[in-house]
Amino acid sequence: AAVGHDAKQMLGRTPGNIAAIRPMKDGVIADFFVTEKMLQHFIKQVHSNSFMRPSPRVLVCVPVGATQVERRAIRESAQGAGAREVFLIEEPMAAAIGAGLPVSEATGSMVVDIGGGTTEVAVISLNGVVYSSSVRIGGDRFDEAIINYVRRNYGSLIGEATAERIKHEIGSAYPGDEVREIEVRGRNLAEGVPRGFTLNSNEILEALQEPLTGIVSAVMVALEQCPPELASDISERGMVLTGGGALLRNLDRLLMEETGIPVVVAEDPLTCVARGGGKALEMIDMHGGDLFSEE
Repeated sequence: AAVGHDAKQMLGRTPGNIAAIRPMKDGVIADFFVTEKMLQHFIKQVHSNSFMRPSPRVLVCVPVGATQVERRAIRESAQGAGAREVFLIEEPMAAAIGAGLPVSEATGSMVVDIGGGTTEVAVISLNGVVYSSSVRIGGDRFDEAIINYVRRNYGSLIGEATAERIKHEIGSAYPGDEVREIEVRGRNLAEGVPRGFTLNSNEILEALQEPLTGIVSAVMVALEQCPPELASDISERGMVLTGGGALLRNLDRLLMEETGIPVVVAEDPLTCVARGGGKALEMIDMHGGDLFSEE
C-alpha cells in the first residue's frame, strides 16, 4: 500500500480494484480504520531500525473546533496504532511554537494557520489560547473553488491534482501587476473528450473569492473579540501566517489591506505545526499539561 505523497500521486488515477482514500477530512478523522493504518505506517518509518515493536509517545494536533467525540476518536486511533502515550495540542498553539512566537510571555501573539481542511485563528498569551476560532476553509476548499470555476466557465472537468497545480503556479489572493498564465487540459463535459485551454491569475483570483472572504472574516472577528491590551500588542507586532495555505501568493497582502495590521509569513509555513508539535513534546516536562488540549 502507498501512503502519504506516493498515495496522493494516485488520487483520481486508480483502477477499479484500488482505492485512494483520504482518511482525514476538515482536519478530523473521516475513516477510523485507515487513519490507524496510516499512523502505524508513520510510526514504523520513524522506528525502522528498532527490533522491538515501537510504542512511542505521540502528539497529535487538532483543530480548535474539534468536538470531544472527534478528539476521542483521534486519541483512540493513535493508541490503536501503538502509541504508549497520546497528547493532543490545538493546531494554532503548535503553529505559534513552530513559528517561534513568544507563547509563554504576557504579550499577545496572533497566529492564522491555514491547513488543508481548516483555518485556525488564535490569540495566544502566557502559554494559553485567549481566543480561538476554526473555520472549515483551507487549501482543499481553494482547490474545490478552482474546479467549480473551470466547470462553470469552461464547461470542463479537472481533477484535484490539476487544481492544486493551478493554485501553486498562478494562484493569488490579491491583484498583482503581473498576470500569469497556465495551460490546462480537462475533460470537456459537452463533448466528453479532453480539451486544452489557458487560465490566467485574474481568473483564479475570482475563483478564490469565496474561501478568501471566509478567512478574512474569521481574522476580523478574532481582532474584534480580542481583549484591548492584547489587541494593542497585535496591532504593533502583527500576525503570523502558517500552514500550506500561507504559501498562496499575496495572501499576506490581502490580510494586511483588510485589517491594517502587519502580516508576516512564518519561515517554512508548511512544516510549522509539525515542528511546533515536536517542540511541544519537549516542553511537556517543563509546563505539564498547560499546552495540551484535554479530552
